[in-house]
Order: sequence, then structure tokens, then C-alpha cells
Amino acid sequence: MNGGSGGSGSGGGGSGAGKMPTNFLKSIRGRPVVVKLNSGVDYRGILACLDPYMNIAMEQTEEYVNGQLKNKYGDAFIRGNNVLYISTSKRTLADGA
Repeated sequence: MNGGSGGSGSGGGGSGAGKMPTNFLKSIRGRPVVVKLNSGVDYRGILACLDPYMNIAMEQTEEYVNGQLKNKYGDAFIRGNNVLYISTSKRTLADGA
């Protein structure tokens, strides 16, 4: 019994404990993100907060359908069961991402 930090079964297989999903989600709060929904719609904005159910609050949110900007929102709330994935933006919103 070594406390569960052994080599196999931890998933991720990267470079250490910093690769846990919860650590990733904590690290991107306040940063630009892309949230892809099950419907295929993307929301891009600043991640304000999220909870264990993946409910997401965003600021400066833009809605993209088929890659085209459809709407801009100040603040948006996305229910977690609609989320396919969350990704960090490659560019900042000021750069036109």
C-alpha cells in the first residue's frame, strides 16, 4: 500500500500530478476558453467559474455556429450536461479569437 500514487491506472500518462482535470480547470479560471456543446455550438469567452457538475459561468461570451459569430453576450451560464469539452483559447479575445 503506497497511498495510490503508483504508476498505472492514473490516466493522462503525462508529466506528473499537475495533469489532473480538476487542476486544469482550476488553472484556466479567468482565462479565455472555448466551450463546445453537444449541439456543435461553440461559446468563447472568459471562464468566470464552474462547479463539479460542469455548470459554467462565462464573461464576454461570443456564440459561434458553424464557425460564424452569431451573438455576443455579456455574461452567460451553460448547464454542464450540455458541455462536450472545454478548451483554452489559442489567442486572446482582444486578438479576435
